[in-house]
Amino acid sequence: MAKRTASAKKQARAGVRRAMRNRAVRSEVKTKVVKARRTLVGGPVAESERYAIALEAIQALDRAASKGSLHKNNAGRRKARLAKQLSKLAITPAAGAPGAKGKKAPAATAKAAPRAAAKGSTKTAAPAKKK
Repeated sequence: MAKRTASAKKQARAGVRRAMRNRAVRSEVKTKVVKARRTLVGGPVAESERYAIALEAIQALDRAASKGSLHKNNAGRRKARLAKQLSKLAITPAAGAPGAKGKKAPAATAKAAPRAAAKGSTKTAAPAKKK
């Protein structure tokens, strides 16, 4: 067998470190997903807790996918399954919880007013300079 180059040896060491880190991240994600599924199936947990635990699992999946520990489609599939279970239970977040959807203020009227004033009004424009 041929001798390994210094760069190949370094890459082998780095690969071992990456594998350990990825294994730890995947293990954490699996634990959180299983915990979320158990609470959604009917564990003795309050509804707000169920939502929080599921949200934590989804965030862990996103982090793992962004780091490359999990493939993005794998994380997306798991997130979709959790979301489907959440929707079956019709759990909604509390008003102050992150990710809660609220009504937005109508921004269209606020944006249209300055545009209309700038378009039609010539009186507010600066007077022409005299030569």
